[in-house]
Amino acid sequence: MYTESTFKMRNHRKYKHHLLFKPYSCELCGKSFVEAGHLKKHQLIHSGVKLYSCDLCGKSFVQAGNLKTHRIMHSGFKPYNCDECGKSFTQAGNLLKHQLIHSGVKPYSCEFCGKSFVQAGNLKSHQLIHSAVKAYSCDLCGKWFTRAENLKRHHLIHSGFKPYSCDLCGKCFTQAEGLKKHQLIHSEVKPYSCDLCGKSFARAEGLKKHQLIHSEVKPYSCDLCGKSFTQAGSLKTHQLIHSEVKPYSCELCGKSFVRAEGLKTHQLIHSGVKPYSCDECGKSFTRAGDLKKHQLIHSGFKPYSCDLCGKSFAWAGDLKKHQLIHSGFKPYSCDLCGKSFTRARHLKIHQLIHSGVKSYSCDLCGKAFAQSRNLQKHLVTHSGIKAYSCDICGKTFSGKRYRNIHLRIHTGNDVSYCDRCGKLFTTDAQLKLHMFSHSEERPYKCDLCEKTFKSPHYLKRHQQIHTRK
Repeated sequence: MYTESTFKMRNHRKYKHHLLFKPYSCELCGKSFVEAGHLKKHQLIHSGVKLYSCDLCGKSFVQAGNLKTHRIMHSGFKPYNCDECGKSFTQAGNLLKHQLIHSGVKPYSCEFCGKSFVQAGNLKSHQLIHSAVKAYSCDLCGKWFTRAENLKRHHLIHSGFKPYSCDLCGKCFTQAEGLKKHQLIHSEVKPYSCDLCGKSFARAEGLKKHQLIHSEVKPYSCDLCGKSFTQAGSLKTHQLIHSEVKPYSCELCGKSFVRAEGLKTHQLIHSGVKPYSCDECGKSFTRAGDLKKHQLIHSGFKPYSCDLCGKSFAWAGDLKKHQLIHSGFKPYSCDLCGKSFTRARHLKIHQLIHSGVKSYSCDLCGKAFAQSRNLQKHLVTHSGIKAYSCDICGKTFSGKRYRNIHLRIHTGNDVSYCDRCGKLFTTDAQLKLHMFSHSEERPYKCDLCEKTFKSPHYLKRHQQIHTRK
């Protein structure tokens, strides 16, 4: 017969040292038990018969004892508190299991990856990842899971039911755990910081994911384009790009997105709300992340430099994009003229030229542009402001690009010379335009007055005379 002291010792040996002999094992799953009665109770799980159901939520159980334990959850009564962190539990056994976390002892380690766990059950669940066995599938989307509880959590996504909402921003979540994690963002408490760059995180898992960036280990690669990622989730998100499936579309402009969060971010553009402003220059942004990126411009800190040309960047991603220029790899080509580009975005911008659509026009001179940024650059010419000056000769320019082109004259780098007259040009385009002056051909004719010209540039300039009349 058990006394209170022997019962405590039994539990101590069981949960702290895991020394109890378990001679009774289940033939179906291999789980072992100390007593034969415990094995019999366990075998009811495999039978699938659940006679005891909860009146409040309908959940069924194999044993009456499990139902009683479950009902305590609805009452909200949690009499067992952890002395370390204050977390409460409905059962003493759950408290004992929880206390192992604070002890730091993880006696169960995975043979495949070395990851350690406090409990044997957690190790078994983890090992299913390596086995690649995913027995539970979703009827709605076909996604597979290693555990039934993960499938149940996943089903909440399809239901759209999000009962847990944030009091500060109104964001809703399917689980209370998700809400708790989210609320750390508002608290601004970030106890986990990176030793290499100092970046702080609200959660330990956020820090772990971040540290993979510094390790440069990217085990997940895309079969279609070869791009690598530090996390499997990032790879899955990326693969949606190749599928071309964009189920989330904007009702205002029709633009489609791969993910719902991408659509939400885009919709901020239409709202015109830019709550994040720069203290240095006053520029506003729709997202906090965009503000942080912008602020690096003012700091002047550019830790990522190109080994080939020495150009520096504030972000590693910008350096990678830049390095494509040196590789010469241009996978995105225009179907109309064959011109190739290193990035898909540049191809889209280029295709606007062929469309002939110029939605952005100058109110001062009427000149139209395909992109708003080109219009903004053009407006500087009317202002008369020439903020960029040459350090060598003092000549001023309205744009940084024009100043950099001019500097080639002084450095002698990438300068083109005319074979006929020796005139110097900073760009190939200028040289080509100049070569028309040596030719007697005038292939460009005005449709209105029959006047001919040596280059399309002079023809366009001439046609402005007719438009003024």
